[in-house]
Amino acid sequence: MFKNLKICFLLILMNHAETASGQKSDKGLPPLLQKAAEEVIAGKYLNAFLDILQFQGTNVWTTDMPKKIMEYFHAQNIIFTISSLQMSIKNYLENLLYQPKQLLSDFRQISHQQFQTAVKYLFRSKKDRLELGNIVLNLNTVRERIFQSPGGNRTLFLVTLEKCFAALSSMECVDILSQVLRVSSVSYLQPDIIGSLPKDLQQDTFRNLSAVFKDLYDKTKANAQRTLYDWMKQILQKSYTSSELNDSTSWVSAENLWILGRYMVHLPLEEIMKINLNEMRLFISYDNATKQLDSVYDITPELAQAFLERINASGFDLRNTSTIYRLGLLVCFYDNMEQMDAVVAQVLLHQMIKCNHLRGFQADVHKLKAQLLDIAMQNQTLNDILGSLSDAVVGLTSSQLDSLSPEAVHNAISTLNQVSGWAKSQIMILSSKYLTYEKVLSFYNISQMGALVTGISTQSFYSMNARELSQVIRGTLSQYASDLSPAQQQGILSKMLASRDFSSAVTDIHGAFFKEVCLSDLWKETGFNSSIVKEKELRKSQALFLYELLSKKTTALADLLSIGQLVKGVTCQQIEHMSTDSFLNNFRYFEKNLQLLSPYQVNCLAWKFWKASNTSIPPFLLSVLPAQHLESISGTSCVPFLISLGKTELDVLILNFHKKNAVLQKVQECLNGSISDEYDVDILGNLICHLPPAIIRDGISLRAMAIALHQFRFCRQLSHEQKTEIKYKLSELYGTSKNWTAQTTQDIGPFIALLSKEELTVLAEKFPDTVLQIAKMARPASPPEEFLSTVFESVRNSSSSFRESDPTTDCIGITAPSSDEIIKLAEANAFWSVQELQCLGTNTFTKNVEFLGTVMGFNRSQLTVLKEKAKQVWSALPGWKSYHIVSLGRIALALNESEIEALDLSSIDTVAALSQQTEWTLVQSKSILKGFLEDSGQTVHGLKSFDLAGLEANLCSLNTTDIANIKTTEFSAVIARVGLLPCSTPVLEEFKKIAESVFGIATGWNSSIIHEIGIIAAGLNEKEFKALNKDVMPYFQPAAIRHIPDEVFKELSPEQIANLGPENAAMVTESQRNHMNALQLQSLQLALDGARTSVEDIHTSASTIQLTPTPASNCAHFSSGFSIWLCALFILCPTS
Repeated sequence: MFKNLKICFLLILMNHAETASGQKSDKGLPPLLQKAAEEVIAGKYLNAFLDILQFQGTNVWTTDMPKKIMEYFHAQNIIFTISSLQMSIKNYLENLLYQPKQLLSDFRQISHQQFQTAVKYLFRSKKDRLELGNIVLNLNTVRERIFQSPGGNRTLFLVTLEKCFAALSSMECVDILSQVLRVSSVSYLQPDIIGSLPKDLQQDTFRNLSAVFKDLYDKTKANAQRTLYDWMKQILQKSYTSSELNDSTSWVSAENLWILGRYMVHLPLEEIMKINLNEMRLFISYDNATKQLDSVYDITPELAQAFLERINASGFDLRNTSTIYRLGLLVCFYDNMEQMDAVVAQVLLHQMIKCNHLRGFQADVHKLKAQLLDIAMQNQTLNDILGSLSDAVVGLTSSQLDSLSPEAVHNAISTLNQVSGWAKSQIMILSSKYLTYEKVLSFYNISQMGALVTGISTQSFYSMNARELSQVIRGTLSQYASDLSPAQQQGILSKMLASRDFSSAVTDIHGAFFKEVCLSDLWKETGFNSSIVKEKELRKSQALFLYELLSKKTTALADLLSIGQLVKGVTCQQIEHMSTDSFLNNFRYFEKNLQLLSPYQVNCLAWKFWKASNTSIPPFLLSVLPAQHLESISGTSCVPFLISLGKTELDVLILNFHKKNAVLQKVQECLNGSISDEYDVDILGNLICHLPPAIIRDGISLRAMAIALHQFRFCRQLSHEQKTEIKYKLSELYGTSKNWTAQTTQDIGPFIALLSKEELTVLAEKFPDTVLQIAKMARPASPPEEFLSTVFESVRNSSSSFRESDPTTDCIGITAPSSDEIIKLAEANAFWSVQELQCLGTNTFTKNVEFLGTVMGFNRSQLTVLKEKAKQVWSALPGWKSYHIVSLGRIALALNESEIEALDLSSIDTVAALSQQTEWTLVQSKSILKGFLEDSGQTVHGLKSFDLAGLEANLCSLNTTDIANIKTTEFSAVIARVGLLPCSTPVLEEFKKIAESVFGIATGWNSSIIHEIGIIAAGLNEKEFKALNKDVMPYFQPAAIRHIPDEVFKELSPEQIANLGPENAAMVTESQRNHMNALQLQSLQLALDGARTSVEDIHTSASTIQLTPTPASNCAHFSSGFSIWLCALFILCPTS
């Protein structure tokens, strides 16, 4: 950022030659400007610019000022040439922006007055621009650049910490530190930095700074939290003499508890038990005590019960309703259950709705809720007190919920709609009960349902009034759209589009619902404008169509590209046809929405930028061009390259293994094998995930590793070799795991799974709750088997839960799983033996079947024994209700053909739930399809679009005759969904025939159609593929490429293959390659490399590349070399 500031100073000097030449001055150079000139001579450009800012803040900047400055230089016999001054300052500024350590060093050398000036313009000025004569500085851009630059926030924080309290008032410093911390990741708030926090702050200043740290608690690592607690404790203890603090007296007063806030969870148990009872009584009496106790999400049962004990001893009756309301999350560990009456139990349950925010201990919470539920229901029916049970109703079994009357559910809906954590089967039961009472489904009724809205059947949605439905999708349904099944979404959409004018209907469809509108329906509407598309999510095929349509109606490119979702639909040809000025001025929209672009689009942007302005191309774009374009990156161009590439997702940007290796080789060259400190980690950004094992082992210093470890946690897929080196670094950094603290274990997080069985066992014994939390956070990814095994053994060995076993003689001596254990174990439930699962008690199974159905590690034998348990508990299969079937999850995969046929599959919602499982065999799929058709009394010809959406992959089991009977209108509505199904080639060929009846003959399909139909496009025959325009090849969905039969793929022309684009080229299978000739393979390599094949005049050597730090998208009208360089920094542009 301050590179930007000094450029402004340079421009002022430059301006002398253009605007101040020939003017006479009456006076000499003012002292502050003279000082600035001397600092320029000394190379202290940051100091000079801050002095100029200070001068202009209290003086009028006249056009003769630059001339006076130049005259001063001449009087000092300092003769600057324009070029030498440009070069020296340019080099300095480049180093400053890309070497934050140098920025830190320069900041440390500025005076208190200069620091005040910097603070004024960075943090306190409300101006968004600053004018120095006819030079304009965009202050918003300046602030944004430093806050977003790697290491910028870290530097600002450190400098503020060092200089602020000496240069400014304490309150001002707290405000500035707060601003810096809030716009950062707080990752640089390390224990050693916290140790340098001032300890002699005034009381008000300390309170305000503590409040900042309390607000940032969740963003702060565990060791840093502990260190901040120690800092706060040290200051709070100052008001006590050593004689006042002893074994029976605590420094923890009511006020100190309030100041500690969430840091109160770091108080030792013995310190809590020493808190003066008057102070505890005073604290609980505070109005804000409840809010504070509501936020202690990481409190442990031991500490919570210690606080409850002191509160009780202080004179508060823990069974008094007003006291219970003040306890916050302490109620989650309430343990005084003797002789409790039903009213108190209901009050506690009402307060316990907040317990799902706790970090862990959910099994204990479930157990407590179950105990309170039993007390609350004494001498009352479930129908009578349903509305008083809060979220404890989640603990009710399906049979209990099914026994409720519709009237009871209706009367309790205001409570039920606030509850989270429902199982799908519970939602189905309660929704059905509620709607049975209401009889007519309306906007008002649905608005009362909350999360229960996802249990409304597809047919009920389809039967609704279309106008009320349009209100619903803008209201309650918009919040829960992602939880609706494909059948439900399609049922809603098909009713809206069939019952209303299309233009009106499509205007009302917002967010994710719009993605379900099929391409053939969009064709019907010609009145689209850019405002209609706003606030809608688009599939790529929709975006391709809409961008082309709207681009014919507007000449303002920015109006289209500013609608982020539309960038998905910009084709390579459209990018090529943009004028240079238009492209450069609008490139920021592509860069802002990079995550929405395909690798092919990024490649097209790179070639366009290369052609338009190869001297200012964003460095990350070079990585998608052929590998030779990387050759020029070296020396000073390395850091811009690393920063630029580190802000992208390399795995998404480059899919080809060899291409990615070439890029990573350049990254290693730029690093020179070394990552020395936290600033290097900042610069690398996401590239940290791709460091080779050798650099992790030998190149990362321990100082850098402490920061890098936090970054590694966000990597999607580290290799086994990378993890091995990280494991060795952990032992170097933290020593043996036997000596780790709970905070260290939390900070290491998922990497504890890399430890040996023996080391994991030690940790699980010392910090069982921490290890359990880490294991739960690892879902949906499955941790290593050895880690899960250790978690399983730890829970089993420490469990004191009541175990309900199957009463049969086969279960004598078998330890059956308890509900507590099942909840705690999560994915580690996969380690129960078949015999142990077979001995599950009826109540345990009923309460946990849905949870067990989510365990991905269960093998076929385990699933089978759980299926048999379901048959034992729920009796004969024909009697199973829809919610029974839905609750099985993966357990349903164990159902054989005859068992599936015995189920009642008349509801498409039941079938849609089964379709969520992806491991069905072809025989099972055929049985599901057959069961649905027979039980619903439908034929294939009579299937609605929502039926097709709900059947999903089961459609792949249709025979060719049945496929031909599907109605074209219904199929077209869900063709994009069908295009996601990995069906066999004969089935794809039949689906292709229906697609032709929707979109016309295959040889005439354009890019939006090709993308819309997805894998169905793999059903084209040789002649149809050969007849396709090469320009549509990049718009095949990647999965479709894999499904093209080898004998068909080999018929593609070299030109078609070369135009596949990098993403699709990476999808070509080994078998397909084996059928290709040499020319085709050469074309495939061109596509993988991102080579330009359609424009013959691009032969420029990569050696001419001159990297500049950032793209010149705002500066197409600058002509001089230095001005182009300035603009490429996104820094200053003079006003017109």
